[in-house]
Amino acid sequence: MSARILDGREIARDIRADTALRVAELTAKAGIVPHLVVILVGGNPASRVYVENKIRACAEVGIRSTLVTLDPGIAAQDLIAEIERLNRSPDVHGILVQLPLPPHHDIQAVLRAISVHKDVDGFHLYNVGGLVVGRTIFSPCTPYGVMRMLDHAGIPVEGRNVTIVGASNIVGKPMALMMMARDATVSVCHAKTRDLAQYTILADILIVAAGVPRLIGAQMVRTGAVVIDVGINRDPQGRLQGDVDFDAVRERASYITPVPGGVGPMTVTMLLVNTVSAAERIAEGGRALMLPEQPDGGPGRLTGRPGADAA
Repeated sequence: MSARILDGREIARDIRADTALRVAELTAKAGIVPHLVVILVGGNPASRVYVENKIRACAEVGIRSTLVTLDPGIAAQDLIAEIERLNRSPDVHGILVQLPLPPHHDIQAVLRAISVHKDVDGFHLYNVGGLVVGRTIFSPCTPYGVMRMLDHAGIPVEGRNVTIVGASNIVGKPMALMMMARDATVSVCHAKTRDLAQYTILADILIVAAGVPRLIGAQMVRTGAVVIDVGINRDPQGRLQGDVDFDAVRERASYITPVPGGVGPMTVTMLLVNTVSAAERIAEGGRALMLPEQPDGGPGRLTGRPGADAA
């Protein structure tokens, strides 16, 4: 048995085509062009590549993008002041601060400064916390992308055993909450987990985001499992590889994502989807925006699938 490949590039291409139609419709009907501002602090080469990819993706679907490049030595209060300026700007619909930041910045304080209305990366405390009760505005892009991949392939989540390897705030924890919102039974493993294989072998869906090259071998995977590899690592020759031993595991899994070309393209695509959703809310007078004083959660609540507000 050889697993079917979940091609993130192909799935992302379909979603981006739909997103481009949404942009065109929004522009024609409301005269609004979705606008994403990306803040890059310093000149980290990897960060610059990621930012360029996001800007290129915006252009592909008709989203306006602006890159704000700031000196790496910028004072913390000045960075937050720049974010607050963008919060007030009516033609800015999404704000993204590219991580990592220089060490003198409090990352959580920076993320909290972004308006929840414009937090298209889904990292604001309200958005992350909203996943717990099924009421969020923007779902974090990588877990949201994983859910869309599963939906696109028609892979059911309800009632399945899901094991997540990695408990980060960016992927592991929100991924677990999204899966629970879909009535999966979830185990979250991390660096202190004893006998990792006893958890992974039980998984119908195994999601790996540990940052450890080839951590998961074939003997750790249940026959017929769906394997999602979120890891991005470089081998000594500089080639990209995931957290899963792809060649070995694909002989046991039913579906598997490659690295590169799996989850990565979906992450950027969900950023585009969230940005367009933010602009659509403005066009609708903000009526779809959930805030704590709306007890029913409004049309943006998480029902049926994570990020349903942004689909």
